[in-house]
Amino acid sequence: MAIHEKSLIRPENIRTHDNLIIDGVDVSGHWSTFIESRVVTDYNEALEEEISALPGGEYIHRCWQCGSCTNSCTVNAVNPDFNPRYWIYLIRMGMEDELLRDKEIIWQCVSCNKCTYSCPRDVAPEGVMKATAHWLELKGHTEPSNSTIFDTEFTRQVVETGKIEDGRILKNFLINSGQPLVQDWLIQMVKQMINNLPFKFLFHLGWATLFKPKTKNWDKARAAIEEHIAEEKAEQRVALGLSKQEGL
Repeated sequence: MAIHEKSLIRPENIRTHDNLIIDGVDVSGHWSTFIESRVVTDYNEALEEEISALPGGEYIHRCWQCGSCTNSCTVNAVNPDFNPRYWIYLIRMGMEDELLRDKEIIWQCVSCNKCTYSCPRDVAPEGVMKATAHWLELKGHTEPSNSTIFDTEFTRQVVETGKIEDGRILKNFLINSGQPLVQDWLIQMVKQMINNLPFKFLFHLGWATLFKPKTKNWDKARAAIEEHIAEEKAEQRVALGLSKQEGL
């Protein structure tokens, strides 16, 4: 393995003997710390192709493991286990099972794009993180996140009407994510809107939420977008080895 940071060694793979004498020399404690050998047999040779088939992962092949992404990462500064460079390495090596050991934290990317700005190879690591999180969901390794549910609703509304109506997006997001429509923060926000926004604006917001207006002459554009999305999803299914009924 080409990466040797101590932080990448799993605690369960470190062995220390409290009492160990070798050739008459006491090497107990710190001196007897060993890394347990492991044999990796879970290679997925198509893993890099699967990630690169998803939006954001297209340029993962450019990575040369300089570490600029992890060094600049906002989340890594708080949690050293969040390591984009290491995950890109695992993906390119096809070490799927090793990647899955971190499936609970990969989705924590905050899309600050510091990694993408600092990357000298235009890998777009932020996109790779989003593609990897999407891959985890499509493969059934994690449940759909609120972020994905929101993105899906946002995209659906743009394609359907050519417009973004905040009230309808929020309502459908809360319903699809299993959250109650009445929440304390939402009540407070509505009160602030009523007190500070013009009646005409509030009326338009309510009307748009109920009646779903769409951009003029949108049908042809919608048909073209839907055709493009269908083609992309078909290609992604093939790359990920999914049937028509699975994912996407």
